[in-house]
Formats: sequence, C-alpha cells, structure tokens
Amino acid sequence: MASPQLRRTGVSVPSRYARSKVPQITVYFWIIKILTTAMGEALADFMAFRYSPVLAGGVGTVAFVAALVLQFRVRRYMAWVYWLAVAMVAVFGTLCADGMHIVLHIPYTISTTFFATCLAVVFVVWYRVEGTLSIHSINTPRREFFYWATVIATFALGTALGDLTATTLGLGFLASGIMFTVLILIPAVAYWKLRMNSIFAFWFAYVLTRPLGASYADWLGVGAVHGGVGLGRGLVALILSIVIVGFVAYLAVTRKDVEPREAGPAPAGTEGGPCPTPPVRTPQTAPDRQSQ
Repeated sequence: MASPQLRRTGVSVPSRYARSKVPQITVYFWIIKILTTAMGEALADFMAFRYSPVLAGGVGTVAFVAALVLQFRVRRYMAWVYWLAVAMVAVFGTLCADGMHIVLHIPYTISTTFFATCLAVVFVVWYRVEGTLSIHSINTPRREFFYWATVIATFALGTALGDLTATTLGLGFLASGIMFTVLILIPAVAYWKLRMNSIFAFWFAYVLTRPLGASYADWLGVGAVHGGVGLGRGLVALILSIVIVGFVAYLAVTRKDVEPREAGPAPAGTEGGPCPTPPVRTPQTAPDRQSQ
C-alpha cells in the first residue's frame, strides 16, 4: 500500500495548501502508527486508573485539541506536528471508548457498534462531498477535517473492538494481539496478490492497527492476574514514547516520508503553489524581429 497507489485522479478541488498534510505511506508510517496506538492505550489507562477518568479525560481533551490546532495551522506535512496529533488522538480515542464503558457503563458490544457506525457515516459523507477517500488528497482544510474525523473514529472503534475481544469475548490481551496481527495481514496480502483497492486496503489496515497495538500494550502493562506481563502501564507508555520520538526524529532529519517533490527546498517563486510552466517560445516573423 505505497503512496502512489493511494492517489485518485479526476477529482478537482481548489487547493489551499501548497503541500501535502500527510506523510508518504512507508514502513515507517505503519511502525509509528502501531507504536502510537499502543502508547495511547497505555498512557490513557495509566492516567485514568492512577488518578481518575474525569481528570484523565480533561487533560487528554486539552492536549488533543491543542495538538489538532497546531496540525491545522501548519501549511504542509511536518513529522513532529503530525505525529504529535496522532499520539494525542490515540490518547483521546482511548479515553472516549473507555469512558463510555467505565463511566457510562455501556457494554463494549454497543460502543463498538456505535463507533463503527460513526466511522461509516464519516466515510460516506467524506466521499459524497469530496469524491475520494485517499489520504493523499488532503490538500484543503475541509479534506483535512474529514481525514482527522476519520482518524478519531478509527481510534475509538479500535479501542472498543480490542477491549471487546479481550474482555467480553474472553480472549485475553495476548490472544487478541495475535488475532489482530493475523487480521492485519489480510489487507496487505490482498493488496499485494489480489489487487485489492488500495484505498480500501489502507483504511482496513489502519483500523486494525488500533486494537493490535492496544492489545499488546495492555498485555505488557497489566499484572499476571489479568494475563499480562506486569510492567505497569506508566512504564510501557514511557518506553513507547521514547521509541516513537526516536523514529519521528529520524524521519524529521531524513525526510524519508516526504514526497520527492517536497523533499528539498522549494524553488524561488513556488512557495504558494506548483512550479510555474516556462513560457513557450514561438517563431516570430521578420517584421516582428525588426520592430524589437
């Protein structure tokens, strides 16, 4: 599911951004995405159980809003800003899904169905308005809004789904993690071997990264009585955060996840848009040359 295959042509909209607001889809994208899902799960649970769900929800919401405001203010993809927003969405999505269950006592079956419906609605509206669900069409504020609404819905859905399989269905965290590891291979193999639609394959895999990372984070963090390793949620969140910072720093320096036309400094006169087409010289008549 590489970046060039995720584009869809034929949809023309006025561009407000000079450059893309999302990274290229590389192996680094999937690694950091899974790490952020695991970190968000561990950090949100640590704050909720160490302090209180209400306090955790308040802090998480403020951090989430601040990160998204920063992301919307930049005019192109910036690794630090983008992945900070993803990390805060991971925390916020976990708090939303867990809050419905812990505070409102809503079963995971209902919350999973609710968030799946929300995601479907966002997809339908996004496609009807913009004509594409490709993440590489994120070149206007409206499309960016749809993109982040989708990301938030996938995080909340993935959290509820992972808890559903681990607790309600009784699989446990490790077995759930292994199951989602197998499931995420389906869109990868289907895209590679069966020519599955690249956009569908991308979002299929994107949704599954959440319960995949969260299941392993819970398994590492909870005690043996709950079938876990017992490292503690706080320690797991700290270790994952350090690893994420390392990967993002690498991408910020190497720019391996930036489209080739964006990798270097923009030529003079192109900051506001694409490089202007050079004038075409046409043959001139003799009288024209004499008049110059």
